[in-house]
Amino acid sequence: KWAALPADYPWWRAVYDFFRRWRAYGYVRELYERLRRGARLRRERKAEPSAGIIDSQSVGASETVGEATRGFDGGKLRDGRKRHVLTDSLGLLLEVSVTPADVHDSKAAPDLMDTFMAAPGRLLKLVWVDSAYQGPALARAFARHGVQVEVVRRPDGQRGFTVLARRWVVERTLSWLSRSRRLNRDHERRPDHHEQMVWWAASIRLTRNLAGDAPRWPEKRADRLSPARA
Repeated sequence: KWAALPADYPWWRAVYDFFRRWRAYGYVRELYERLRRGARLRRERKAEPSAGIIDSQSVGASETVGEATRGFDGGKLRDGRKRHVLTDSLGLLLEVSVTPADVHDSKAAPDLMDTFMAAPGRLLKLVWVDSAYQGPALARAFARHGVQVEVVRRPDGQRGFTVLARRWVVERTLSWLSRSRRLNRDHERRPDHHEQMVWWAASIRLTRNLAGDAPRWPEKRADRLSPARA
């Protein structure tokens, strides 16, 4: 909880106020999008992706989550909320929305797509999904933005776990997010605050990834080696 911030932080109400204002103005999301574009350019990709993958993840909710914004996912046997995410082909986060866990994937995907495509400069043309993402409302949402949908199905007769082409990318992203302690269970009273925590977790991982690719001294900076080590 916010009141339990470590003593070396500022007063918890001041920290929460910054969090709330940054959420309202979308600062953290804007930071992540700039980092994402830089990461794609570093891999010699276009800054904006033309293909993406959609999936969802149900998480249990603590007692701070009210009944109005929580539900029971019968498939995953989770009482809480569901994170719906859109990623690019590298697994970088493009969009996220949070709903009660009983909201079907096909019902949440149109709003997810509309929110992402509302920003200028989007180049998305193809989205890979699983068999849950079907229905007229979803088809209209994709058609409205000129996005083609490709359903990735399990091989006929396949039982148990199997790695599915393209879908493993978004599932890996969801597992990365779950490693954040703030996200392995939903503690937020408001769904939009949970979305903000997802952007924070994604930003932390992406900055670490970018820093890991940067030249380090002295192993990767021969020009800065001391004469003795050179």
